[in-house]
Amino acid sequence: MEGIVVSGIQQLGIGVKNVAESWKWYRKYLGMDIKVFEESATASLMLPYTGGLPRNRHAVLALNMNGGGGFEIWQYTDREPQPPLFEPALGDLGIFAAKIKTRDACKTHTWFLKENQNVSELNTDPDGRCFFFVTDPYNNIFQIIDSGNWFGNLKEKTGSVYGAVIGVTDIEKSRNFYAEILGYDQVVFDQEGTFADLSYLNGGNSTFRRMLLRHSMPRSGAFGRLLGDSEIELVQIQNRKPRKIYEDRFWGDLGFIHLCYDINGMEALNAACQKLGFPFTVDSFAHHDGNSFDMGEAAGHFSYIEDPDGTLIEFVETHKLPIFKKLGLYINLRKRNPKKHLPNWMLKSLKLSRVKD
Repeated sequence: MEGIVVSGIQQLGIGVKNVAESWKWYRKYLGMDIKVFEESATASLMLPYTGGLPRNRHAVLALNMNGGGGFEIWQYTDREPQPPLFEPALGDLGIFAAKIKTRDACKTHTWFLKENQNVSELNTDPDGRCFFFVTDPYNNIFQIIDSGNWFGNLKEKTGSVYGAVIGVTDIEKSRNFYAEILGYDQVVFDQEGTFADLSYLNGGNSTFRRMLLRHSMPRSGAFGRLLGDSEIELVQIQNRKPRKIYEDRFWGDLGFIHLCYDINGMEALNAACQKLGFPFTVDSFAHHDGNSFDMGEAAGHFSYIEDPDGTLIEFVETHKLPIFKKLGLYINLRKRNPKKHLPNWMLKSLKLSRVKD
């Protein structure tokens, strides 16, 4: 879309009961050890999704320097975060699993087994890639899948967020949404039936239509190299009526709360989304008179839309980011060419914010 740059998946939001405990697991097993920011504050702009009231929270944005999107690990501090009302099954509406990239799924699988983690058997997806599922101690499911798209060359077994498995009611309608707004214009496979590689998952033996989407154009923008390529797998169940994973719950409750994209050109994106019938439901610009929204050590402009089934998609236009926090050095992204990548040395300086156990 004209005047809009999508740099990739910036982060996947994960609602947890205890940030410190969860983040420790994500550091060890998924290499999420770079702290971009950590903040305790009041979420005052998400009222459509927090029962109409501001809510206090503690959040960490963490990255893996091998590349991919990060995690926004998010905890309510003034209420008990709620689990799903039912055990979500594959095909239920929302983000069912996160995709995490690895260089060698077989070796990574062996390591997870040695660590006594809850993993499936090794499988091959319809695109011929080796993968397995792992369920974290908090009932979140991750698909660890082979990928050749990397930013760093660190010893961690994985990179970070490579995409998501999303339950939908109308796969064609959802395909158009993710293609037109987020650039996932390439259909890698589109199959219908039962799938042996999904049998580990709750409800995985059902009949599905399953479609994998990728973007044909490489991601540009300041963080395009770091965030890298990504994919969206849409799953439509054929033999039962799906339920919303976040049915009667708040944004920030336990599970995958949103998928966030780093973008540039928020005003143009607002107009485009409205024209396509998916208007912003939350917009920090409207509440701050066009000024940046302060996220502690970072600042920017954020907004939300809903996909055709109500799954939350966040957009963040980053204005300020700490590079050398100890020296008080920040980069002002408003003064740069929005399509140009940040130099690798600058991105790699984020490793100075590594958290070690």
